[in-house]
Amino acid sequence: MNLRRDVFQAIADPTRRAILTLVASQAMTAGAIAANFDTARPTVSKHLAILTECELLRSVQTGREIYYHLNPQKMKEIADFIEPFRMMWDDRFNKLEAVMKQYKAKRQ
Repeated sequence: MNLRRDVFQAIADPTRRAILTLVASQAMTAGAIAANFDTARPTVSKHLAILTECELLRSVQTGREIYYHLNPQKMKEIADFIEPFRMMWDDRFNKLEAVMKQYKAKRQ
């Protein structure tokens, strides 16, 4: 049985989010990514494996090196899923702000 990791569990980890941020601007090798962290390279490799399994990163072998690229389609899928929730919370906060302004105006 081949289990797939959940993309939201993958991005819940701060190290994996940092890796995504690093790779967002340019493709990088595992060694170049690991150089940005105070952790063992096998630990970074595990994070890369999780991100690749979730399809947030794509790996491309060029000669002897494997470069990790951000997968913009997967990132867009996540953003599209989250957007209705963001809009709902924006609306709720705007309503709360309006109530607070009314309350403040009444107290003056």
